[in-house]
Amino acid sequence: MVSEVTSGNAVRWTARSWISLMIFSGVILIDGLENSMIAVAIPEIQREFGMSAATAQWLIGAYILAFGGFLLLGGRCADLFGRRRVLVVAMAVFAVLSLLGAVVDDGVLLIGSRFLKGMAAAFTAPAAMSLLTATFPEGPQRNKAFGIFNVFEAAGYSSGLLVGGLLAALNWRATFVLPIPIAVLVLVGALRVLPKDPPRTERPRLDLGGAATLVGGMLLMVFTVVAAPEAGWTAPRTIIGLAVSGLLLAAFFAIERTVKEPLIRLGLFRNPGLLTANISSALLYGGAMGFQFLLALYLQNLHGWEPWQMALVLLPAGLMVVVLGPRLGALMDRFGVTKVLLAGLVSFIPSYLLMLRIGSEPDLWTVLLPASLLWGVGFALSIAALMVAGTSGVADDEQGTAAGLLNSSLQVGGAFGLAVVTAAIVPGTELSMLYPGVVVILVFAVLTLAAQAIRR
Repeated sequence: MVSEVTSGNAVRWTARSWISLMIFSGVILIDGLENSMIAVAIPEIQREFGMSAATAQWLIGAYILAFGGFLLLGGRCADLFGRRRVLVVAMAVFAVLSLLGAVVDDGVLLIGSRFLKGMAAAFTAPAAMSLLTATFPEGPQRNKAFGIFNVFEAAGYSSGLLVGGLLAALNWRATFVLPIPIAVLVLVGALRVLPKDPPRTERPRLDLGGAATLVGGMLLMVFTVVAAPEAGWTAPRTIIGLAVSGLLLAAFFAIERTVKEPLIRLGLFRNPGLLTANISSALLYGGAMGFQFLLALYLQNLHGWEPWQMALVLLPAGLMVVVLGPRLGALMDRFGVTKVLLAGLVSFIPSYLLMLRIGSEPDLWTVLLPASLLWGVGFALSIAALMVAGTSGVADDEQGTAAGLLNSSLQVGGAFGLAVVTAAIVPGTELSMLYPGVVVILVFAVLTLAAQAIRR
C-alpha cells in the first residue's frame, strides 16, 4: 500500500510512500544535473583536451542522442522485464560510467562515456516514471506526486547551472563526480524500499525487429537534428538522414502491426490524452530549450556574463517550480488538469514576448527577471499536468511505454527546437541576430497552446 486512510476521504502517505517518491525524484534530479552541469564545464574540457567547438558540442549531443534514441526501448523493457530491476541495473551502470568520465584522459572516451550514460538514463527515466504511476493511483495522489517530481527536475537543471559553474571553476571533473553519490543513494533506496517485481507466468519476449528499427530510426533522427545547424538543413547529409530515419520508423510501425508481441501496441496512440500530451511536450520543450539557448547567447556571448550569473537570472523560474510544485496536486484536484495545463501554457507567451524587448544592455527588472518568473510558472504548471494527462487511462502494464513516449517527445522536441532556433539566427554576436530566434520560440508556445485548445 502506498498510503493509509486517516479519516473519511483524507489520505496520508506513509513513510515508505515518501521514500519511494524521493527515489523516483532522485532519478529525474540526476537527469537535470547531467544536462546543465556539462554545459558550463565545456570550456574547461575543451581547453584541456584541445577540442574544436564542433567536437566539444557532442559532450551534450552524445547524451541527448542516446537518451532520445533509447527511451522508448527503455520504457518497454521496464514493462517487460520489471521496473525495479531495470531501474537498479541501469542506475548501477550510470554510476560506473560517471566514475569513468571523471578519470578518463581522452576526449573521445569522454564523449563515448556521455553516450553510454545517455543510454543508461534512457532506461532509468521511464522506469522511475512508470514506478511512480504504479505506486500512486490515478487522481489526487498521482497529481501530488507528479508535482513534487517536477520540482526535482527543475531543481536539477537550475541548480546544475550554478553548482556546475562553481565546480568547473575548481575542476571540471568534479561535475562528473557529483551525480555519483546521488545515484548510489537512489540505487540503495531502490534495493531496500521498492517492492520486488512480481513474478511473470510467461517468459517476456522482446520484439527484436521492432527494437532494431525503432532505436535505429530514433538515433538517426536525433543525430540528424542535432547536427543540422552545423551541416545545414538543406545539406545532403541532413536530407538523407531524415529520409532514412523516416523509413526506419515506417518499418517499425509496419512490424508492430504484424508481430504477435509488439514493442509498442499501436492502439496506445488512440488514447487522445496521451497523443496530445506527446505533441504538446515536444513543442513546449522545443521552445524551452530555445529560450535557454538565446538567454545564454545574450548574457554570456554578448555581455560576457559567467554561467553562474545566468543561473541567478533563471533563479526566479526555479523558485516558481519549488513554490508551485508541491501545490500542483491540490491545484489539479480543485481546477482540473486541463485548466492548470492551459494556465501554464499561456504563461510562456508573455515570457517570450518580453524577450523581444532585450536591448544593448541587460534589463533585469523589467525584462529578464519577469520573463524568467513567467517561464517558471509555465514550466511548473505545464510539465506536471502533461505527465498526468499523458499517463491517465493507460493500462498498468503499458505505463513504462507511456513514460518512455513522453520523455522521448521531450528530448526529440528539445533537440528539434534548439536546431530550429539555431538555424533562425545568423551566427555571430550582434543583438539583432537573436530576435528571429525569439520569434521561433514564441511560435512554439502558440502552437503548444493551440494543440491543447483544439483537442478541447
